[in-house]
Amino acid sequence: MTVQLTHLPRPLADSAIVERVFAAVMEHKLPPGAKLAENALCEAFEASRAQIRRVLVVLAGRGVVTLHPNRGAYVSSPSATEAREVFEARRSIERSVVLSAANRIDVRALDELRANSRAGAAAEARGDRRESIRLSGQFHIRLAEIAGNSVLTKYLEELVARTSLIIGLYGSSRARTCSEAEHDTLLDALAVDDKLRAADLMEEHLHHIEEALDVRDGPAEPVDIRQILQT
Repeated sequence: MTVQLTHLPRPLADSAIVERVFAAVMEHKLPPGAKLAENALCEAFEASRAQIRRVLVVLAGRGVVTLHPNRGAYVSSPSATEAREVFEARRSIERSVVLSAANRIDVRALDELRANSRAGAAAEARGDRRESIRLSGQFHIRLAEIAGNSVLTKYLEELVARTSLIIGLYGSSRARTCSEAEHDTLLDALAVDDKLRAADLMEEHLHHIEEALDVRDGPAEPVDIRQILQT
């Protein structure tokens, strides 16, 4: 008698579930403020409560999810005030970054940044929202590294992470499409050592991204997270 073994599907790793939820947020499938009920997540991923709780802690550490004691987990919803403050801080820091980077940037670094800009445009063209936002943030962090101030770079890394989430949550298509052309124009100014123009262009660039956001303070619409996240 031959016994046929049934191969059950392997459970998803924590990292896979984290990326699935993160992608749903960045692609606007899970709106800001949406409740992430543990039982619904367990069903969607065929996972245990222990695994889902580990995943939620990781997502909270990345700023994607907010954990409320006795209330559960919710997709983060930065307020309009917080978004304005983050961009104000970035404009202040990145103007100094550009002025410092102008004294240190070379042809190799310019080529590296132009390659980043092209990669971002390609990601946008194929509809890869997450990669487009990631590359845009990487562009700004690399400029800070070129400027050579490790303290400013550390602060900017935190601000870029918060800005990337805000853009992912609230950004329209204009928040992405403007960045590639504006990055290139900024690099053109740095290439001819026009420091002040480059600094002004950086401020304008960040203003344009902020203006393209649609940040609204208010309750989230209910969503069916089982359907959105079903494996």
